[in-house]
Amino acid sequence: MNEAEKAAVQAFRRDVVEPSMTQLVIIDFWAEWCGPCKALAPVLEKVAAAYADKGVVLAKVDTDKNQFIAAQFQVRSIPTVYAMFQGQLVADLTSARTESQLRVMLDQLLRQLPIQGEAQAQEAELEPLIAMGEEVLAAGDAARALSIFDQLAEMAPDHPAVVSGRIRALVAAGDTAAAEAAIAALPEELAKLPDIERAKSALDLARSAPAVDDLAPLEAKVAANPDDLQARYDLANAQMAAGDRDAAAEGFLAITAAERDWNEGAARQQLLKLFEVVGLEDPWVAQQRRKLSAVLFG
Repeated sequence: MNEAEKAAVQAFRRDVVEPSMTQLVIIDFWAEWCGPCKALAPVLEKVAAAYADKGVVLAKVDTDKNQFIAAQFQVRSIPTVYAMFQGQLVADLTSARTESQLRVMLDQLLRQLPIQGEAQAQEAELEPLIAMGEEVLAAGDAARALSIFDQLAEMAPDHPAVVSGRIRALVAAGDTAAAEAAIAALPEELAKLPDIERAKSALDLARSAPAVDDLAPLEAKVAANPDDLQARYDLANAQMAAGDRDAAAEGFLAITAAERDWNEGAARQQLLKLFEVVGLEDPWVAQQRRKLSAVLFG
């Protein structure tokens, strides 16, 4: 290598390789005369800025001024865009010409690589606190759960699990109006996420299964006529509203076993909503799913 090439290699190590030891570096090979490069540059800059807190940085390499570096990476046309982590190329991002395409590819990489940006550090800090809020909510202490999620919302107002937990705590506390307002105020991208769908299901259940002050009359009605599926359905809804998910699930399963399509499958639909509210990965849901499968296909 001549002196110019040595200087180019040193600069590349300083500006690209060394940052890649802890961050995901997007390398943009470009040239001043390249029209497509100029069109792509704002997209790369915008996405890199949006992902900066996740440990993503953008490095631009002018191929006219760095022909030796471009040759080492076998750059045959521009723009060429690579991703580097810990000194190794981990992806060819050249095909991503739109913001959404680039975001999809970066999201995939960030899930696979042990990158620790500010967002990942915040996630690690939030995770046990969110779990604590969920435990308190599952235990039936809606007021304390709401207090926890309110505090978390100050730290991470747009975190899907935090938003979902707060809305579900509002529902559990009986403040469905505030829950509805919180959902209505969400940005469209956030409102479509699975965590938020879980919160919407909780609100739907609260609307369809309002709390009952005294379960005794409903229990007596079912005891007097076990074949009265409407009474069983009303009791199961009341039990669900009271937080007795075991009894509610048993009632919905009994209705489904007695008449699968009763009231257009209302019991099964309520049970599925309950699964979503509890959490599809919850062991209790897995157990109840097996019971439902046995009723439907056994």
